[in-house]
Amino acid sequence: MTELPPRNPDVSEKLQILSTEHWSLIAARALTYQESLGRVSMFLGVLSGAVIALALIAQVDLFGTTFIAVAIFMLAVVFFIGVATIRRLQMLNLDDYTWVVGMNRLRHAYLDLHPELEPYFTTSQYDDVVGSLKTLGLSPSSAPLLGSIFHGFITLPGMLGVIVASVGAAIAGLAASGFGASSDVVLLAGVLGFAAVLSVVLYSGRRSYRRYGPSIEPRFPTPKG
Repeated sequence: MTELPPRNPDVSEKLQILSTEHWSLIAARALTYQESLGRVSMFLGVLSGAVIALALIAQVDLFGTTFIAVAIFMLAVVFFIGVATIRRLQMLNLDDYTWVVGMNRLRHAYLDLHPELEPYFTTSQYDDVVGSLKTLGLSPSSAPLLGSIFHGFITLPGMLGVIVASVGAAIAGLAASGFGASSDVVLLAGVLGFAAVLSVVLYSGRRSYRRYGPSIEPRFPTPKG
């Protein structure tokens, strides 16, 4: 009867500790996604309720001064919730990046203990930006595009930024209309309000993306080449 090789208790304990931490990070990522979707749903719910309420008020006041005053106040509340939601989503993205870095480090520890398992891993064992992007399913060659304005529009903060900018444009147009401005001035105020808010959102998102790399010092960087 073939005898099994002696079992190293130290390796077994290390694997158990690493696995426990790995599952903790997976749970943290799941909670991060849940909060992100919950924040977005809350904002869209408030926005939908505000639009329905303004439609009812418009039927009574026929878009008069009362409607303009109430609309500016309600949309200002929606605008504040939208800005807070975008900022929170950016913070959650940074948290998710942190969890991915932690999982990559644990994967590096797995391979230190059992290097023969490397062919079976599709995610990265390196904790720099390139390694984290690989774990997230993004090609390292596309990394420079991730902080661009084009990529920003397809993220949750970017898409919400367009909606929030539209709310800001509505507030600017209503304010101009309340002061008796002409239709051209109202339109111009709306366009300028939309452009200003969207520019700030995109700038904030790009700044948040640049914090991914410097936020955590890599301990196991991706080998060159």
